[in-house]
Parts: sequence; structure tokens; C-alpha cells
Amino acid sequence: MNALPNEHRIHLAVLAFGLAAPFIFGAFTFQFTILWIMILFALTWDMMGGQMGYNSLGNIVFFGAGMYICAVVQVGLYYDVGLYTAPDSSISGASFTYQQYFTGLVLGLICAAIGCVLLAFVMSSFLFGLRGPYFAIGTLGIALSAGELMGAWEWVGAGSGIAMPVFPGGVEARSLMFYFIALGAAAATYWFVRWLYSTRYGLAINAIRDDEEKAEAMGVHTKRYKSITWSFSAFFLGISGGLFGNMTGFIEPLEVAFPTVTFGIFMVAMALLGGKGTIWGPVIGATLFHVIKEVTWTYLLGWQWVALGLLIVINVVFFQQGIMGWMQRKWPERFGIQVDASMRKGSERPSDRTSTP
Repeated sequence: MNALPNEHRIHLAVLAFGLAAPFIFGAFTFQFTILWIMILFALTWDMMGGQMGYNSLGNIVFFGAGMYICAVVQVGLYYDVGLYTAPDSSISGASFTYQQYFTGLVLGLICAAIGCVLLAFVMSSFLFGLRGPYFAIGTLGIALSAGELMGAWEWVGAGSGIAMPVFPGGVEARSLMFYFIALGAAAATYWFVRWLYSTRYGLAINAIRDDEEKAEAMGVHTKRYKSITWSFSAFFLGISGGLFGNMTGFIEPLEVAFPTVTFGIFMVAMALLGGKGTIWGPVIGATLFHVIKEVTWTYLLGWQWVALGLLIVINVVFFQQGIMGWMQRKWPERFGIQVDASMRKGSERPSDRTSTP
């Protein structure tokens, strides 16, 4: 599973940092909240792109769909959605009581997760007939069209968007609540994928990545595994979408709900930077990418996209194995990998490497 050395200590350190961060670094609570969402993004993309070898460029669809589903449930429980989103409506931006807000938020997040799972099954029925670059392009087309379609749907506000229910408490309480929900969602995603990859299910999706035809010949129901794995990703992305929509307070189809050229690309870049196909690679990659993004957007305003673009190019061209891949080659014994002396001198192929049981 390509674990890091001393994982238990690392888990405790990350947990302690996560619980203490909003109290120690209160001015950066929002940035830390986004960090946990970025980690969730990278982990869910790696389910498909790293563990199964299907590089999706359209996972942002589930993020945006979850955002809209959550918004519709939160508003629809108490108001007519069409009237609420109408530009001249008198109920637009109506206030919600504590009970109404939290009931709507909980039900909205649940419906967002379930709705995105159903959407993933529908999309998988025709997209998984494609492989390789055709699958990637097909998912990208779905992502680009989703934002345009929502931007033309008047019932959900079209291009004018939806004003989300306002949190009925103080600003600090709101920030802390969303921070800990994001932390919990990222932790749940991490532990779920960690468990999943340790089972026979993980071996099956790795077999699809290594050689799908041979996996089918051995009796692996590849289409079923692909659909279920994508549904797992959609489940957590739907929750993150509903959470992010409430954090921003306003949903707009192209820049907030379906930001394909930003969050959609970030998912891929973070997993590649950390090392796809590993359990810690997406976490490390998301953390480093987010820090670089925040620093460049703060101190290199106007050049931030150039800096991020250069980072992606360097990663793809010169550093394809990612940080975890480099660490495994540098210190293989620490990851339970046995390498004989001849390979240390570079005389044997990487495929001769064996892992300890």
C-alpha cells in the first residue's frame, strides 16, 4: 500500500495539527479548510487515475452536482426553489432558523452524496465504453457541458446563481463549523481509501490498471469495479461540493460549481505531484500544491498561474513518479521494498523490485 515509515506517529501528528490549527492560526482558518478539501480532491481522483489507471478529467462534475443538490434540498425544504432563485423574488435570501438551517444542511449533504453516486452510475453506463485518452476527453466534455447546462437552467438560478442559506450564528462559529466538517470529510476519505486498498477490491482495481484484458480473462468484472470505484469518488466529492457551496455562500455555475480549469485540473496535478497510485502521495501532493498556490497568489499576484503552470510542467516532464515515487526509490527499505545489490548500482530493471509480504 506504499505506506510511510512510522505511520502511527504521522497519523497522531496530523490529527493533533488538524484539531489545533484553527485555534493557533485563526487568521488562516479558511485556507486550512480549503486544504482539507484539496486533500479530499486528490484522494478521490487517485481512486480512478492512480489505483485503476483511468485518468478522469471530469470528476469536478460530482463536486458541482453535489453543490446544487445540497442547495436545492436546503432551500426546497422550506421555500419554492423556482421562486427563491427568481431575480425579482421577495423570498430570495430569506432567513433560516437554527433548526431549519442545520436540518437542511445535514439532509442536503446526505442527498448530495447519494445523488452523485446515482449520477456516477448513469455516466459510467456509457463513458466506460471508452479507454485511455478517449475516456479522459469524454469526461472533460461532460465537465465543460455541465456548467453550461446549469447556467441555462432558470429553475436553479441559471447564470445568476443561488444565494445559499445564511448561517444563523457568528462568523467565528461558522468558520470553525465548516473547518471541522471539512477535516472530518478528508479524514473519512483517507481512512476509507486506506481500508479499500488493503482488501481484495484493491487488488482487483490494481489488476485493471496493470492489464484490463488479462483482468477480464481472469474473471474480474471490470465494468462493475470501474462503476463502483467512480461511485465511491462521487460520494465524497458530492459532500465536498455541498460543503464548499455553503462556505462560499453563493453558487455560480462556471466559477464556483464547475471550475474545470481550476479545481478540475488541481485534482490531477495534486495526485501527480505527490505520486499517484499511493496512499500518501495525494495527501502530500495536495498539501504542497495548496501551500505553493497560496504563497504565489499572495506574493506573485498576476504571475500565480505562470508559477502553477511551471510546477505542473516540471512535475509531468521531469518528475513523473511524484514525491512518493522518488522517496521509494531513494529509501526503498523504509517502505518494505527489498532491492538487491545489483539494482542499487542500476544494473537491473525497476520491474525486478519485490515487496516484502
